[in-house]
Amino acid sequence: MPAKAHAPMPVPALGEATVPLTSFIRPVHRHYFTRQPERPNYRMRRYDFAGTPAVMPLVRAFLDTCAAERGTDYRYLFTLLGSELANNSIRHSLSGRPGGSYTLLVHRHRTGLHLACRDRGGLRDKDSRLEPKKNGLNLDAESGRGLAMVNAFATAWGDNGNAHYRTVWFSLAYDLTGSRWNIHTDD
Repeated sequence: MPAKAHAPMPVPALGEATVPLTSFIRPVHRHYFTRQPERPNYRMRRYDFAGTPAVMPLVRAFLDTCAAERGTDYRYLFTLLGSELANNSIRHSLSGRPGGSYTLLVHRHRTGLHLACRDRGGLRDKDSRLEPKKNGLNLDAESGRGLAMVNAFATAWGDNGNAHYRTVWFSLAYDLTGSRWNIHTDD
């Protein structure tokens, strides 16, 4: 007599778990996320982030801490531009796929901060340089404003042009030289 075939067991529904974001921080690096200028003489800070939008509050805390000894405008602008590069890594590279990650690397110089965002690239076949969209600062646009903001507000920026392991960087002078952020108009 043939064996009776069993129906496959249904997979039980998995519940959701809430994990504090601080559980993603290695203990040796906790001071990277305090938003306090407790170690203002650093030369370089590097941190690898999971490629998920859920950790963006950690990214912003990291960037804000790197610029903590500066004024409000500088901190805000550095955090804004750095968050944009991190979001682009998640959205436009393999870093945003399950198990993906990207690295933020901040160098402190005498004249300003330099941020490099390294991701896994991989969604393009050919090496090419990034270009901001021509109407990227249009407030009515639904997307495409990120690189235009970096282009307008950073002192300098660029990328390595590598399609498989992309590095996008910007420099922001402490006095905001070269940034359109510092332009005042008399209306």
